[in-house]
Amino acid sequence: MKSLYSFIVKPLNKRYDNIKKIGSKKLIINTGIEDHQFISKKAVVVSTPAAFKTKVNVGDEVYIHHNIFRRWYDQKGRERNSSTYFKDDFYFVSPEQIYMYNLKPHLDYCFIKPVLNTHFLENRKEQPNVGIVKYTNNTLEALGITPGTLITFTPNSEFEFIIDGERLYCMKSNDIALTHEYKGNEKENNPSWAKSS
Repeated sequence: MKSLYSFIVKPLNKRYDNIKKIGSKKLIINTGIEDHQFISKKAVVVSTPAAFKTKVNVGDEVYIHHNIFRRWYDQKGRERNSSTYFKDDFYFVSPEQIYMYNLKPHLDYCFIKPVLNTHFLENRKEQPNVGIVKYTNNTLEALGITPGTLITFTPNSEFEFIIDGERLYCMKSNDIALTHEYKGNEKENNPSWAKSS
């Protein structure tokens, strides 16, 4: 079973990631299918494209776009699968919809840690459009942007992911607008709910 240009994946655990463990209890935090925040973004590669070679292999764990596993209701109220649904529990994924494989960014994607806001007069928990590079790629490393670099990124360019209990933003390399001198007193904004999954 091979697609010509797409990967074929299946959910790592389930299609929706809406159960949090609190102590010894489980809490269901969402029972609807509409909200994209509770759709699982973790998958396992079942098949790679036949038309080209890739660094992503069969069996690799990948982080993908939130709409791959999404279900929705049509105008008659019937529940439907996304357009990427293939059969059984398998889905087509284009290369651009894979953001990370085996904790390595895919293509020109990178992952950024949000920074805690220290300004007293602003009612925000984190500094807008500022972060610390966590996972980088070859293009950024060639420019000297390595893990730990303090950066500013363009507005509305980030996608939120929880990776190994850490809240990170995924974006493309060209969404990084500038770098700052890292002072060392910047604190990451990693809320406790990110660690409870």
